[in-house]
Amino acid sequence: MLKRILIVEDEPAIRDMVAFALRKGGHEPVHAADGREAAAAIAEKVPDLILLDWMLPGASGLELARRWRREELTRDVPIIMLTARGEENDRVSGLESGIDDYVVKPFSARELLARIKAVLRRSRDDSDDGSVSAGALRIDCAAHRVYAGGQALHVGPTEYRLLHFFMTHADRVYTRAQLLDHIWGGNVYVEERTVDVHIRRLRKALEPTGLQDMVQTVRGTGYRFSQSP
Repeated sequence: MLKRILIVEDEPAIRDMVAFALRKGGHEPVHAADGREAAAAIAEKVPDLILLDWMLPGASGLELARRWRREELTRDVPIIMLTARGEENDRVSGLESGIDDYVVKPFSARELLARIKAVLRRSRDDSDDGSVSAGALRIDCAAHRVYAGGQALHVGPTEYRLLHFFMTHADRVYTRAQLLDHIWGGNVYVEERTVDVHIRRLRKALEPTGLQDMVQTVRGTGYRFSQSP
């Protein structure tokens, strides 16, 4: 099925190259040079995925990612950051802003399409019908929503996948490498520190309900989800 992908990139040459690769990959590219044009494109029709440049005129890619994660229309739309900033701290900052993946410039069309395919697959896999419960927490899979005692929680797309996996595999310890395989997929390279970033974000999302301690650190091993202290 044709996927509508919004390219938010201020350099026309890169934007055109990415759009060409997307069309070759069977997707529908939509162009935006900055946050204002991106907002207009989203208002017209919400995309299936956003390719977001880090350095943009006006609001930066990080600012836009944080904003879109707060807004109802875009909170569940996968975001891949396009960036020339390859340092670990920069990548962590991007992940903490709410993006799902990043591609460091210069990148090949093949790598970009592989990243898009992986992120879209993970998003699709999260749309199963039914619900999952653990104590006061409940995931409505059909609505893609998390509830705690009837209160809806704002949980980012990657944190949603992580929580869903934890709740369906409770009281078992998983290493960071195992969580990367289960959540991101074994054929996608992501650093193990990425897991720690999303664990912190998941705990922060659970803090208002006092349930953050259900996500437990097992020293020297990894993480476990449990209702028991």
